[in-house]
Amino acid sequence: MQRPKKRLRKRGKRGGLLVRLRRRAHLTEFHTQNSSHRSSSVLSQAMPPVKLEVSDATITPPSDAKPKELNKCNQLELKGLESIAPLVRSVEETPEPIATEVCGTIPTWIRGSLLRNGPGKFEFGNQHYNHWFDGMAMLHQFKIEDGKVTYRSRFLQSDAYKKNSERNRIMVSEFGTVAMPDPCKNFFLRFLSRFEMIEATDNASVSFVKYKGDCFVSTETNYMYRVDPESLETQNKVDWTKFIAVNMATAHPHTEPDGTTYNMGNSYGRKGALYNIIKVPPMKNNPEETLEGAKVLCSIVPADKARPSYYHSFAMSENYVVFIEQSIKMDLLKIVTAKLRGKGISEGIYWDPKQDTVFHLVDKHTGQALSVFHQINAYEEDGFLMLDMCCSDNGEAINTYVIQNLRKSGEALDQAYNNMYRAFPRRFVLPLNVTNDTPTGVNLNTRPASSATSFKTAIDKVVCQFEDLHGEDLYEYGGLEFPQINYSKFNTRPYRYFYGCGFRHLVGDSLLKIDLEGKKVKVWYQKGLFPSEPVFVPSPDAVEEDDGVILSVVVTPTEVKVMGCMDSHCVHL
Repeated sequence: MQRPKKRLRKRGKRGGLLVRLRRRAHLTEFHTQNSSHRSSSVLSQAMPPVKLEVSDATITPPSDAKPKELNKCNQLELKGLESIAPLVRSVEETPEPIATEVCGTIPTWIRGSLLRNGPGKFEFGNQHYNHWFDGMAMLHQFKIEDGKVTYRSRFLQSDAYKKNSERNRIMVSEFGTVAMPDPCKNFFLRFLSRFEMIEATDNASVSFVKYKGDCFVSTETNYMYRVDPESLETQNKVDWTKFIAVNMATAHPHTEPDGTTYNMGNSYGRKGALYNIIKVPPMKNNPEETLEGAKVLCSIVPADKARPSYYHSFAMSENYVVFIEQSIKMDLLKIVTAKLRGKGISEGIYWDPKQDTVFHLVDKHTGQALSVFHQINAYEEDGFLMLDMCCSDNGEAINTYVIQNLRKSGEALDQAYNNMYRAFPRRFVLPLNVTNDTPTGVNLNTRPASSATSFKTAIDKVVCQFEDLHGEDLYEYGGLEFPQINYSKFNTRPYRYFYGCGFRHLVGDSLLKIDLEGKKVKVWYQKGLFPSEPVFVPSPDAVEEDDGVILSVVVTPTEVKVMGCMDSHCVHL
């Protein structure tokens, strides 16, 4: 059935979206509208649970709803950007630890290893990868002890890496690169190989994750590798499909204090796709265990089973898993025929600005569904769920990070950056107790310090709008991505500070600290240095939330590697 068209009536920069509620067991969804000028969230919590559908009616929001100046998010235009081509070149591994030069002082209470994961090899023979996500996984270790740091790195010994290395050519397709038929085969076999589906890569190049106390490296397919965090040696390959009915899992799970881990993964069948909430128990029954005991807590049906949303991560509060079904879509037909067409999987991912964004809330204890790249935090307070995340008004950022763009220089590089939409931190306040008796025309967000709005406009209609978690000065730093908090103490809880990278370049070029009291920003920046996602390490005798240090791997186009360690209070190296 064709979806009815949405009509918006705007007053200045304000607008709303009317929805019609339909009853459906165990499901409530929160919708956001995408627009180049504003973004709002539509939700329902009427009892019993309901599903929302778009209606062709129009509404005018209350006069006290605050305008959203979204056009400011992408007004920053820069010229003369430094070339970062050297940052996307292949490097050699350093399997044995080497000493590093420490400039300044590292607190002696910091003892342990900072582990990082990312692409380190971009070609085999005369063949090269097309996308930043395609490079072979290289694992990095910065071991900190007694104020000193040693460094080592190893390539993940994945099947993809070993096959490519043995033949000195790209044998396994990646996100943006399709492996061409083996020239050693005869013409008939090369022709038939075009009709094979692209096999999932095991090039786990995204992150380090923990399950049941063990260290794994992960990507966004069904494969992970258990690795030794001390030597970085590759151990055993783990396949999610051997334990639960999913075809992939994200590289950004969430872990509770007792070690219970939650993740999300898609499953694909003849009837289309499903989004699945995954729960992994905290303990092992024997040392060889990996994902035994994992289960699917809840499955969510996409708005379009043939074109499910792409997602990189999800959020979690004390009682809910929050999945954001966004407007970056996956065309499954294009993906399964990618090899036939000689295209990478990335060709099947596209931005659909007409598609609503839907927030799915899943109770972690019962699995009942109530109803972006990175979330900051989510927590429940006073009958509301606060959902904080980095949002962009356009979902085509994935296409920006092809190797060709990253190796540009001069005006071509400037143009690539200036055409890119930046992400900014925003908060949606979702009422958890909306009933038929809830008054209409009243802002349900009664939190005095919050400018986010939530209006019930009729018996079964509620409209929400976000608030910015930043001041005007963040526009100067190109927004914020790769957010981090004091995770061990404040994940799923009210918090005050978060950290991230500023983007006055295609990659992060500054480290930012946002204080939510006053929405003030502190900045670390040095020209020519490009920091990685920050990691907050709390001090052992911490009293305040931000008592601790920020660790970040800083790279330069001209030098090798730097590990930055800065006091969280002052944000200075």
